[in-house]
Amino acid sequence: MITERERSDRDFGMPTGALAGGASSPVRVGAAVGGAPFVQVSGRGAYAIDGTGRAFVDYVMAYGPLLFGHAHPALVRDLDTIAARGTVFGATTHDEIRLADRIAAYVPAMERLRFVSTGTEAMMSAVRVARAFTGRSLVARFAGNYHGHFDGALHDAGASAGVSARANDVARSGIPAGVRAASVVARYNDLDDLDARLGGREHELAAIVVEPIVGNMGLVLPQPGFLDALFARARRYGALVIFDEVITWLRLGLGGGQALTGHRPDLTALGKIMGGGFALAAFGGRADVMGVLSPDGASFTGGTYSGNPFAVAMGHRTLDLIEGDPTLYARLDSRASRLAAGMRSIFAVRSLPYAVTQLGSMVDFAFRAGPPVRNYDERQQADRVAFAAYYHAMRDRGVLLAPSANELMFLSTEHGDAEIDATLVACESSMAALRERRIV
Repeated sequence: MITERERSDRDFGMPTGALAGGASSPVRVGAAVGGAPFVQVSGRGAYAIDGTGRAFVDYVMAYGPLLFGHAHPALVRDLDTIAARGTVFGATTHDEIRLADRIAAYVPAMERLRFVSTGTEAMMSAVRVARAFTGRSLVARFAGNYHGHFDGALHDAGASAGVSARANDVARSGIPAGVRAASVVARYNDLDDLDARLGGREHELAAIVVEPIVGNMGLVLPQPGFLDALFARARRYGALVIFDEVITWLRLGLGGGQALTGHRPDLTALGKIMGGGFALAAFGGRADVMGVLSPDGASFTGGTYSGNPFAVAMGHRTLDLIEGDPTLYARLDSRASRLAAGMRSIFAVRSLPYAVTQLGSMVDFAFRAGPPVRNYDERQQADRVAFAAYYHAMRDRGVLLAPSANELMFLSTEHGDAEIDATLVACESSMAALRERRIV
């Protein structure tokens, strides 16, 4: 059922006409939850503003990059001064070299790195480097881990890749059969499944690609020993390990997920959070592995906008903000912990068997009975009808969630006690409404 508020959203500035599918990224359409898509006009701190001027507590946060919320003053001030120096060059800059050094100091596994514009480019480049270094083509990855929309990562990814009603229509996906054959997709946290799918092809393996802490099928943590076992297999087979930290770096601290788990991958991909939401990403790793890149080696990556001076300047501003606030991560964790605890209490009072997972500034639950989700198969067991009803109930109450049951809640530094309190009130009221309608 579409509410009056949703009709207003739909009628005000609803994308139409030449915009394919009504959005430039399919999850924004909200097909998984139905009703009218949320149309955002502006953002301010922890709030997304719609066309009527209504402010919603925003837990989408651009799907993670907005660690400091919308339009943080330190990130948006004097942008014309940065632009006046030039927004894109055909040359390397001193600031680009300095930013690479700053990142490498926090992520020691990235002995050498290159900048790109998106997480997709970062992962695509890391996979190419791994194949060039090993001379092999096969990549092992995990269902529910989303590594971008390039051909080699998208098929069977689930999560963000599965937002279409025809997501499993392989013949019409545009991804060639040869590309699909160059990867195996195993169940996350399931080593037996990985071994079975690799069986007989270990000698072809170039890399094991993984989100060390998953943020694309909700928030899923690695089981004890899982990541260690991936490294052991990679070493045994002569393959590399690639960590996709497009979501987790800076969300989980300056060292990212690899510092938290105590691992040193051969290659790492970082995403737009490094630019405060501006188009800046990077990939890098061992010096010998990155040595395959042109001009020293035969493998090419590059782009006109890669390391452009405007985005690089925003990268420095982002690190400056983090370095200048030693209590930042403790505050984020405290607020996210309070949100998670409040949700657990609401579920317990109503005897709802949903596990709430929280790590750093990320919070998640699924409409599924039992312990926290361990893999994409388990995430698929969640009640999507219940989630759709919950999404709209929360939106009616002024809280904006991602319109997909595979996403999670991202907090920013601008989510304070008032926003947490409002969210918990909305959650309690929404669950009561769903219980009254016998949805939960």
